[in-house]
Amino acid sequence: MTSKSFTINERGQLNSFAIEPKLYVDTTPRTGFTEYAEKLNGRLAMIGFVSLIALEVLTGHGLIGWLTGL
Repeated sequence: MTSKSFTINERGQLNSFAIEPKLYVDTTPRTGFTEYAEKLNGRLAMIGFVSLIALEVLTGHGLIGWLTGL
């Protein structure tokens, strides 16, 4: 049993690159209200919230107190 690793085109020419890969084009939108954008916004919001809590724990003041220098 032999596997054929070449093809011959309509002109009878040998094609040694027989199996061309299927092209895949990602058509999902990356702007607007997409699932990707919502996940990214949620993750950035969680990072900001944890950062504010860490700031309050480390300085002893809340965000407004830290910004006004009290």
